[in-house]
Amino acid sequence: MFVKRVLHFLLFLPVLLFTSGWHGVAAMRVYTSGRVQVVNGTDVRLKCTFQSSHPIRRSTLTISWSFRPLRPGNEETVFYFHEKPFPPSEGRFKTKVVFVGDVSSSDASILVRDVTFSYNGTFSCQVKNPPDVHGNVGEIQLRVVASAPFSEIVILAVAIGGAVLLAIVVLAIGVFVRRCRKMKRMEQERLRRERKDLVVW
Repeated sequence: MFVKRVLHFLLFLPVLLFTSGWHGVAAMRVYTSGRVQVVNGTDVRLKCTFQSSHPIRRSTLTISWSFRPLRPGNEETVFYFHEKPFPPSEGRFKTKVVFVGDVSSSDASILVRDVTFSYNGTFSCQVKNPPDVHGNVGEIQLRVVASAPFSEIVILAVAIGGAVLLAIVVLAIGVFVRRCRKMKRMEQERLRRERKDLVVW
């Protein structure tokens, strides 16, 4: 008798859960680059993408960016999105943050302009797309340096040198082709004159 009651309970458990309003909550997945290094005084793109098991609804989706400084200090709001971007109206990030993502493409990235050494710390990206309201918070550890590492300078110099060399080669080829065409026209003109002189003679 007891076993029969247990079986009845297990059979009706899904119905009870559904009628009581329990539907389960899916998790939101947020992805970031982890670590980013940027030169002082330049702009940096902080990439944040997300994956939701539910269709993205711009009317309910929210994006929150916050900042925790490397040195002891309070966490600050960097950026907020709900139907439209809401940049910070005060603090160190005022007029410094631009939304460069696309919620329809699951992109919550921002651009931070003219970074300073005070931006050394951790930027956090949190996305909610109800009913996907629980999940991980993406973090980016930003390191602001005085100048680019030597390896990056070498790569940049090689890239610039290669571009200049390519431009010189293309220019030289263009000059050579034009010179060849000019010489060909001159040769054709000379041959026409010679034929004309022979006919007159």
